[in-house]
Amino acid sequence: MNKNLIILAQLAGMFIISLLFGGCSGQFSNAFDAKDIKPMTVHIEASMDIEGLPAPDELNVTLQNYTENLTLTGTVGTDGTVTIPGVIPGLYNINITGKTEVEGDATYYLNGSVVNYPVVNEGETLKIPVQAMVAGKLIFKEIYYCGSKTAKGTSYFRDQFYELYNNTESTIYLDKLYFADLSPTTATAKLPTWPEEDGDKYVYAIDIWQFPGNGTDYPLKPGESCVVSQFGANHKLAIYNPNSPVDCSSSEFEFNCNNPSTPDQPAIDMKFTFRNGLSSNTLKQYLTSVFGGAYVIFKVPDGVAYDPVTDKSLSTVDLSSTYSTLYAKIPVNYILDAVEAVQNESMITAKRIPGRLDQGITYVGQTYIGLSVARKLVGYREDGNPIFLDTNNSTEDFERGLTPQLRRYNTKIPSWNPTLKK
Repeated sequence: MNKNLIILAQLAGMFIISLLFGGCSGQFSNAFDAKDIKPMTVHIEASMDIEGLPAPDELNVTLQNYTENLTLTGTVGTDGTVTIPGVIPGLYNINITGKTEVEGDATYYLNGSVVNYPVVNEGETLKIPVQAMVAGKLIFKEIYYCGSKTAKGTSYFRDQFYELYNNTESTIYLDKLYFADLSPTTATAKLPTWPEEDGDKYVYAIDIWQFPGNGTDYPLKPGESCVVSQFGANHKLAIYNPNSPVDCSSSEFEFNCNNPSTPDQPAIDMKFTFRNGLSSNTLKQYLTSVFGGAYVIFKVPDGVAYDPVTDKSLSTVDLSSTYSTLYAKIPVNYILDAVEAVQNESMITAKRIPGRLDQGITYVGQTYIGLSVARKLVGYREDGNPIFLDTNNSTEDFERGLTPQLRRYNTKIPSWNPTLKK
């Protein structure tokens, strides 16, 4: 079913504002005329793409102006519209959310958003694609990225890890899935400029790694989790960092770079597949930003070839940069889960991940403080398996500032874990 919902936002008041700002699709100049702004109506058109799914009972709309610390909300009525008074002209993050359920099948979350949209012009219409994402899938359960300090006060980052969890009631095979971190490395107000013809069809990866396997080698059953470590060692050992909060020696996988200072561990090696247009791993170590990265797990559809090294249409440069660094294009519809971690809560306006994948952000606030972010537990299934919150909004879905813990809430270890085969 394709359905257009028109949301009317009433702007009240008289303001004199002049502003210059940039966006990933081009430069805006003088977003506001330096003259009185008369009350006006802004049209927001939500284009629903939920063919084959029931219409949602309701759609919620949120307008957030972080500069003015202003949040306005409304609910779309049966006529498909909502009026939101008291909007101050400025830059807004606009989110449309809802959900729909298929009896006997699954719950689907509906998400659509734009970031840093100037609400200023009389009669302007903004189209927000609203798409359905199935609830309950392979998810990032816990991410520890900020590193820790040694007894001497030096910085230690080799203890990063990413824990994945099967949040469904069916077995998921990790074989041939991909892990990627996205550009830019850290959240920044100066976002890259990608090819205009790409639209909102892709996210852009710095590095891509692939899970090994032939298709059925690495089953992750319901309630099981899988830890992918930067370096799958016990970091609390004296030769590493006794101040580290984690022992990653039970990890299922690691990002091994064949560095003598981080020798290969029992964990299964991830397969390096892309960095700057190359598939050969010349890294001495692989780490994501200790300030917080943007991470995705994705799956290429059966029968589809995906190789951004040889297929030049699947890579691009940042058009706003003078560097020739290549970034891999990952189709948005390949992505199973996406999480955006940033420096702090003020970086919401510097998002790298489209709102349809992750409307929010998560953070620990500082670097080298030995803290992680972890999914919120919402309950248990009849078989005792935990259920974790997954609304495609990391602000809501994650607890922040926790002591890292592998397999929090006693999630199960898969039977093929290398340490169980000793």
